[in-house]
Amino acid sequence: MQTRRIGDVEVSAIGLGGMPMSIEGRPDEARSLATLHAALDAGVTLIDTADAYHRDADEVGHNESLIAKALASHDRGDEVLVATKGGHLRPGDGSWTLDGSPEHLRAACEASLGRLGVEAIGLYQFHRPDPRVPYADSVGAVRDLLDEGKIRMAGISNANPEQIRQAQEILGGRLVSVQNQFSPAFRSSEPELRLCDELGIAFLPWSPLGGISRARELGSAYAPFARIAEAHGVSPQRVCLAWMLAKSPVVVPIPGASRPETILDSIAAAELVLTAEEIAELDAV
Repeated sequence: MQTRRIGDVEVSAIGLGGMPMSIEGRPDEARSLATLHAALDAGVTLIDTADAYHRDADEVGHNESLIAKALASHDRGDEVLVATKGGHLRPGDGSWTLDGSPEHLRAACEASLGRLGVEAIGLYQFHRPDPRVPYADSVGAVRDLLDEGKIRMAGISNANPEQIRQAQEILGGRLVSVQNQFSPAFRSSEPELRLCDELGIAFLPWSPLGGISRARELGSAYAPFARIAEAHGVSPQRVCLAWMLAKSPVVVPIPGASRPETILDSIAAAELVLTAEEIAELDAV
């Protein structure tokens, strides 16, 4: 497995996004654990989660608990960087709400610590800006958690370039990651990717294959991905992730998965080398 860096930690070039194993349409626990263990067996050392990755109102942190169980039952579990997030909530009716208040973020971090069973969270990310709370206050709360040793590294998610620069200043140059949506269907985070490349901050594309409902449509919706995939004898999804890795050494995709075969196909993207002509063709899609 090729590796990349988040802060001072070396991680697998492809991570695993845990959300599909905990929200609507999720598989049973046995299949989720099999998926997580398959990823670990294949060398994945980055797993992304959040306290809001759950379905019902009374199961906050479902995905964090699931990941903690998978890591505890695998002999390589202690080699994994778990990245979790706070600032989003799910009332249980399928909607997503926000609370970026310092009080909530502190309480959310404490709860995540308990579910993950760790003394310090490897990477803690502010999940999404809350328009009711000054951004500096939310990021300041993350800075305090970092200063107190509750978290080892700090990141932000769903941020624009101005917020990235602001967070980097508030954190005293210790911002290690930005997690934004980025896929063939969602290119508007290109400026954030370029800024992260400039600053040497890890860029973690979420829903890199287009999301749970659209990942299978990648080849049919974007013909060049299908054509290049056929030429290499691989899936369009694998081509997509290889294309992202080629964009910058700071890119670490975190494709979601709920089946062992899905994450294994994604992981293989780290070994797929695309030509400059192929990359240019995909860039132009």
